[in-house]
Amino acid sequence: MTTFDVNAILSSTAYGSDGDKIGKVEQVFLDDNSGEPTFLTVNTGLFGAKENFVPVKGARQDGDRVVLPYTKDVIKDAPKVDADQHLSPAEEEELYRYYELNYDDGRTAGTDRDRTTAAAGTAGVAGTAAADRGVTDRDVADRDRDAVAQDRRDVAATAGDEASVVRHEERLNVGTQEREAGHARLRKYVVTDHDTVDVPVEREEVTVERTPINDTNARVDNGTIGEEEVDVTLHEERPVVQKEAVAVEEVGLNKQTVQETQRVEADVRKEQVDVETDVDRGDLGRDGEAPRR
Repeated sequence: MTTFDVNAILSSTAYGSDGDKIGKVEQVFLDDNSGEPTFLTVNTGLFGAKENFVPVKGARQDGDRVVLPYTKDVIKDAPKVDADQHLSPAEEEELYRYYELNYDDGRTAGTDRDRTTAAAGTAGVAGTAAADRGVTDRDVADRDRDAVAQDRRDVAATAGDEASVVRHEERLNVGTQEREAGHARLRKYVVTDHDTVDVPVEREEVTVERTPINDTNARVDNGTIGEEEVDVTLHEERPVVQKEAVAVEEVGLNKQTVQETQRVEADVRKEQVDVETDVDRGDLGRDGEAPRR
């Protein structure tokens, strides 16, 4: 595949040896010395987030199709190599060994490889990169491609052969925390009440009692008429008030736990996942069919 059109392959769709569609061709890696293509990358993950390296050797160009000499499963299981940086000799040798191809240790293919991308507006970069391998052209191509694919890479995370995202959400973990709510004290103080008590009392009074004298009850009397005075002592009771302090009750404080329900409100965030297909993005191949994932 030494005479194929680099610009044409960058806008083509890759197919496996069994005719199964693999995905869109994203990048072509050129040999440092000859400027000929040695590897291309194909999208094999959701949203174009995963690129797999495939050797150009044995591939053939058929219009807007590139037929690779490997099946889709073989390509998807290829060693994971970062497609956003220069291929090192060790990485290139690992890829050749995986695809069961001979690797020439004497070549300098992995020293300073240029890349071209399939991003919009960069179709003419490949020829310039092959001619003089200018760093400026490569950087422009990288920026254009990154502008298209950055959002996809941020959303999709590769897991095995497919891509997936982990959705998160916040949940309220509600508990209780004991704190000091106040103090309760017992304090004695004196108040004065006015009490009224009815107390029964006795007193002596004088009454005049007249008893006629006859022979039966006659008293010895000298029969002298004169003055006489008799003194009688009268008695009475009066209330006497005395005060004494007596214990009437004991007052204490006991603590008890009372349960109640309080409502807690807070804002929680959660992630949502939307699926965007090539049809939604308008990213279709020349045959009007979205790349197979």
